[in-house]
Amino acid sequence: MKTLVLANQKGGVGKTAIACQLGYFLVEYLKKRVLIIDLDHQGNTSKNIIMSNLATTSTTTANQLLTEHVTTIEEGNFVVIPSHGDLLRLERREEDHNQFATNLKLFLNEIDDRFDVAIIDTNPNPDIRVLASLVVGDFVLSPIQLNQEAVDGIAALRAQVLKIQSTLNKDLRFIGLLPNLVEPTPFQRANFEQLCTAFASLFIRLDDGRMAAIPSRTAVAEAQAMGAPIWTLQKTSSRDAWMHLKPIFHKVAHTMGVTE
Repeated sequence: MKTLVLANQKGGVGKTAIACQLGYFLVEYLKKRVLIIDLDHQGNTSKNIIMSNLATTSTTTANQLLTEHVTTIEEGNFVVIPSHGDLLRLERREEDHNQFATNLKLFLNEIDDRFDVAIIDTNPNPDIRVLASLVVGDFVLSPIQLNQEAVDGIAALRAQVLKIQSTLNKDLRFIGLLPNLVEPTPFQRANFEQLCTAFASLFIRLDDGRMAAIPSRTAVAEAQAMGAPIWTLQKTSSRDAWMHLKPIFHKVAHTMGVTE
């Protein structure tokens, strides 16, 4: 099983949509067994996946994976472990932080043969939930928006990943920054070009040579609101959005060694 962590220290970058649509893609297109773990207390990923009726919803909640020694969950090829309000309280239990990471690692070891991919959606604050995820993860993908706040957050996120790689998880691989909700404005185009120049090695280069980026499309929000894979919406805008998402998801899966 490959464990992918979605992480960004800024909120509102469309991380939930990427987590959900990537999960649907892996299950429906690549026919993989997928586990979604929602460590964000807002629970948006949980809500969307549950609404889709495509996954089994576990009675185990995400906070329990850190606070308890969970050894098993429900059967199924697509399972979501939902968010819980108690996730917000974990940061205050500093004396238990090491055990939280240990419990999460033990759980992933227990279900290693059950799934091909585990996607961990994290909260935008660099707390114990993000730290524990990076400690146990194999890969990290970081959606960003092309604004100054995102640029400011790149260095902090990269520093955190490098620190984890050098101290706690040398096998953690940074897949890259994934610009999301990109608007076709001169400002955003210029911003993207500047970022690609300054941080070229941090972006995801697709097979055709382009840097991966997801344009802003209302169809993505509509698919999320319906709890549906975007390619199932019978709209021109959905097909256009999927045309951009599909090669990116293939690239991410290929980088993780997850193929058809």
